[in-house]
Amino acid sequence: MHTIDWIILSATLAFIVMYGYYKTRKQDTVQEYLLGNQDQRWWQVGLGVMATQASAITFISTTGQGYSDGMKFVQFYFGLPIAMLVIGFVFIPIFYKEKVTTAYEYLEIKFDLKTRLFASIIFLIQRGLAVGITLYAPSIILSIVLGWNLQMTHVICGILVILYTVSGGSKAVSVTQMQQMAVIFIGMFFAFGYMVYTLPDDYSFFKTISIADQFGKMDTITYSFDLRDRYNLFSGLVGGFFLALAYFGTDQSQVQRYLTGQNIKQSRMGLLFNGIFKIPMQYFILLCGVLLSVYMLFQSVPLSFNPKVENYLKEQHADQFSSWSVQNTQINEQRKSLLLENKSPELIAIKDLNSQQSELRKSVSEFVKKNNSAIESNDKDYIFLHYILHFLPHGLIGLLIAVILCAAMSSISAEINALAGVCFIDLKLRLFPNSFSSVSELQLTRYLSIFWGLFALSFAFYANLFENLIQFINIIGSLFYGSVLGIFLVAFLFKKVSSNVVFYSAIAAQAIVLILFFTTDLGFLWYTMIATSIVVCLSAISLIKVKAIYKV
Repeated sequence: MHTIDWIILSATLAFIVMYGYYKTRKQDTVQEYLLGNQDQRWWQVGLGVMATQASAITFISTTGQGYSDGMKFVQFYFGLPIAMLVIGFVFIPIFYKEKVTTAYEYLEIKFDLKTRLFASIIFLIQRGLAVGITLYAPSIILSIVLGWNLQMTHVICGILVILYTVSGGSKAVSVTQMQQMAVIFIGMFFAFGYMVYTLPDDYSFFKTISIADQFGKMDTITYSFDLRDRYNLFSGLVGGFFLALAYFGTDQSQVQRYLTGQNIKQSRMGLLFNGIFKIPMQYFILLCGVLLSVYMLFQSVPLSFNPKVENYLKEQHADQFSSWSVQNTQINEQRKSLLLENKSPELIAIKDLNSQQSELRKSVSEFVKKNNSAIESNDKDYIFLHYILHFLPHGLIGLLIAVILCAAMSSISAEINALAGVCFIDLKLRLFPNSFSSVSELQLTRYLSIFWGLFALSFAFYANLFENLIQFINIIGSLFYGSVLGIFLVAFLFKKVSSNVVFYSAIAAQAIVLILFFTTDLGFLWYTMIATSIVVCLSAISLIKVKAIYKV
């Protein structure tokens, strides 16, 4: 990067961190550390919820998803607006009425301690794993920009995020998310606009989108019903609804964000704001990836978007790399000639060249994976970063790197803060109320933040095992959210269900979903619905049996 990029990047991050520290330098209680002063207006709540969900993965991995697979991924969010309505008018009033700090406190009020602990532990497991994946994304950026070892970069990023989170808690997250979201939106719009501006003279934005459409990249809605298909209209509306309901309604990292609202109305409006703008936001980010997939047809697509792959091949397998490079260069040059020399190029020939290049890149990936597993051979999550570093002008590069790092700081800090809160409120206070008496509650909560930061850092070392970060983080949620959502729905729907019935129904549902995951190829969006349905149905059946016995 150029000096101007470093200045913009450093100034942006320094301002956000210093502003957060200034606004949160006086904190005396655990309540303030976890929920701030509960004084957020609806638009602050809405942006906070969006910022927590919009991690660095959103911008690195979602653009890579759009580049590779087109717009179909947006169907994942189709059920979200409906879920926001349900949470706004059912979940939020109950949480405020019971004055809970964590969502799982309500489950002990309604059922018993073991049910509360089950939901809390499920949250700690799935969110602890997810935050490790979230931490991996900014490490990719810094390792490429600075040329550092990826593992060493994990450690540096992890330590920085831990310090940022521990110093300010939930209020630091809340007060800085506004600035982070502003940087994110400005940066993404600049990147999109510059991409359109630098298209070849004969290729307008609409012509480029038309080419993407002919390649199948603009196919947004899939109407065919297939349980194995991850992204179609039905899985998005039904499975996506249940996943969003579980994520925003029972995941403490999100519940904690809207419980910072001034009152029920402000929190409800904040969630509805998220429901309205989330789909357009994701559509736009995917569109950036789709546009980039056509933009790169006019450029030289590398053998791998991860520069460490090419560096490894140059140093360790020079002859093989040379042979592959010659083939790749020929494909790039033929494709550019077809596109630039003809105002109406023959797309069949372009598709054929794309297929040849895909096979060549696949061979490179498999070769590297076989010979050096320490280097990440899958490069989907490096695509947008490649564009930023090689095609954007200086200054804008620094801004886009700041965008992704801001998103990382925002989401990771919120998640670590929520993990520490659940660990303290739901486990320590209920199971070990008299332990650690020599340490203040606020200090202990900060120590727990450090612990979960280190846990996330440890898991981040294994993130390169997964094909696409945005997909994997949603798969984790789908596997664990359903059983917890089922418990909450039973609590809301039925007045007299036995706590034992709910508890063992949730355990059964969790076990069944894990078995399905390891033994079938069912699309992951269905897992939450299946687990939720099992808990609710078994609880309903128990009520019917009780009534039948009573009548007898």
